[in-house]
Amino acid sequence: MELDFTRDESQDAVAEVVVSLLERESARDIALWPVISDSGLLAVPLPEKFGGDDMGLLEVSAMLTELATDAAQVPALATLGFGVLPLKAIGLPDALAEKLFTAVSEGAVLTAALHETGSPFTVKPETTAVTDGATVRISGHKVAVPYADTARWILVPTDNGIAVVDGDAAGITKTANPTSDGVPEFSLQFDQVEIPAEQLLPGGMSELHRFALAGIGAVADGLLKGVVSLTAEHVRTRQQFGRPLAEFQAVAQQIADVYVVSRTLHVAACSAAWALAQEEPDAERIDDDLDVLAYTVASELPAAMQKCHHLHGGLGVDITHPLHRYYSQAKDIARWLGGESFRLDRLGARCSSN
Repeated sequence: MELDFTRDESQDAVAEVVVSLLERESARDIALWPVISDSGLLAVPLPEKFGGDDMGLLEVSAMLTELATDAAQVPALATLGFGVLPLKAIGLPDALAEKLFTAVSEGAVLTAALHETGSPFTVKPETTAVTDGATVRISGHKVAVPYADTARWILVPTDNGIAVVDGDAAGITKTANPTSDGVPEFSLQFDQVEIPAEQLLPGGMSELHRFALAGIGAVADGLLKGVVSLTAEHVRTRQQFGRPLAEFQAVAQQIADVYVVSRTLHVAACSAAWALAQEEPDAERIDDDLDVLAYTVASELPAAMQKCHHLHGGLGVDITHPLHRYYSQAKDIARWLGGESFRLDRLGARCSSN
């Protein structure tokens, strides 16, 4: 099968809408979310029968990358990458699909509780789902759940499948967690939280993890692309000893190193997304690519951000300068993934099993 990571017309069109929107709007935080919703971008992956464009991962990846290139801190990754795309892949009953997808088209936020204590991207959840007739009761503890305070629904992996839980359901205790980028994030305690039986989706763990990792990769790609551009412009225009910083060999070498990392991460992100988006996906190829991508992001992204921070000098700690928005998001993404050592262990286990 020929590998071609070039964006097609639909991906280009989505990217252009994002770029045009960011050129018009100054907000880069949650105030941008209603504008994104009004632009129709949230409808990109939604099924046609619910007013969507029925596009897929590659178009959503283009959107996430462009938003991250400007370090926009909005729940696009959580809603689309952790929510809509996995739900489409898993499959929903029509009534539930209409309720969720129609709400997303109107700006509702989705999120997913991917992690348990000491277990990033939990493979065997300790959170339980007990069926009692037409009702399912969810109990357990989840950590690092973004936008859990405003999410209309939360995807909760359990020992019996993925539970779609109302964000305001009785029995959920939300404890705010500190984050680097200031985005709302919570630990959640579920105490006999009741949902209708049709909102417990059998299986679905692989789909949820795959789309979440691919979405994180697209965001990481955009963050590094944006910070490379920002840093290159800084060293080109900043004068030191009467010369632009870029003319100093050590500076040129460091920005070149970051550029190489950026291109490497871009290829890893595109390869994983491309494999996952195929009509006849190769599960082993997908998981191989996603593990490589996750390790690359966890190991290389924070280090590259640190180097760009260094090249900015004291300006890098000025909160009125945009650099901190890139660096802080990169740190939180790496934490979600479990960090470099965790991802290396997972990659190593995959290599030895093959």
